[in-house]
Amino acid sequence: MFLTDAVAFQTGRGWIFSTNRCTEGSFACSLLWKRLHSSCSGSGKTLTYLLLIYSQINPKKSAVQALIVVPTRELGMQITKVARMLAAARHMDPELEQKSYTVMALLDGGILRSHKRWLKAEPPAIVVATIGSLSQLLEKQIFKPDSLRVLVVDEVDFLFKSSKQVSSLRKLLTSYSSCNNRQTVFASASILQHRRFIHDCIQQKWTKGDVVHVHVNRIMPMPACLYHRFVICGRKAKHQVLLSLLQSDLPESGIIFVGEQSEKSKKSGQASSTTVLIDFLRASYEGPLDILLLEEDMNFNSRAASLTDVRKGDGYLLVSTDIVARGIDLPETTHIYN
Repeated sequence: MFLTDAVAFQTGRGWIFSTNRCTEGSFACSLLWKRLHSSCSGSGKTLTYLLLIYSQINPKKSAVQALIVVPTRELGMQITKVARMLAAARHMDPELEQKSYTVMALLDGGILRSHKRWLKAEPPAIVVATIGSLSQLLEKQIFKPDSLRVLVVDEVDFLFKSSKQVSSLRKLLTSYSSCNNRQTVFASASILQHRRFIHDCIQQKWTKGDVVHVHVNRIMPMPACLYHRFVICGRKAKHQVLLSLLQSDLPESGIIFVGEQSEKSKKSGQASSTTVLIDFLRASYEGPLDILLLEEDMNFNSRAASLTDVRKGDGYLLVSTDIVARGIDLPETTHIYN
């Protein structure tokens, strides 16, 4: 994670980073100790930048002061839930001055007309947005980022690698707002070449020059509960090998990752890898787990239904593209197959 003027303090679950020191009874510390253990975040990344945001914004000001850009609707919904939980915790705390923090979810599949009315009538303090929906409102000048104090780009490495989203993201970072007037946070758990990434951020003027690199547990030991197995097989045999692994592993819940279908394959009318695998498992797998599908080409209602089924707590085998690998918390998962 990259931010400016970071101050770190340790908790029972690791390190939390904020832009100002916490004093006894302050908002950040109050939220931290009351809500940290109930947060659904896996690595603490979401909570880290939300505490930063809540320490920077002024709830008395009627303007969008913080923007969190996410790659998928599913991750956006998860972050919005945590942000609203923290806002509610602060509002209910009798020791703190009562101020209202509103959080808007501007996500693909939403009703932009209602978002337009909300932004004009009473702008929320925080907006969680996918780049597609955000770009539409930016181009029509309905959403103006002039008053942004904090801009967070979550899963930033994924967004920069996405040919569909990188152009709009670059415009947001350079054309629509200036890095000199905001604090920029690039968040990810999977940036490999950190120094190179920092260099690019500064050169492209995506962020200020005095970047602080927050890298928690640089060398993370492999947990004892994880076991890696590699199987070499021919292309035609891989589904049967997967079935054998499922029968021997007996997972309580599992995710099976498959590659996205190429445009060439789509145009030729070939079935996607997910479709082929789902059909195979439904015909051959005789275990107790529900077989579910989640991929970007599904409509938003179907995607939401799949995630709802996954989070019911029953056993599942989720066949998915890397949409699930981007920040979505599924702690019940016991096995992962690639």
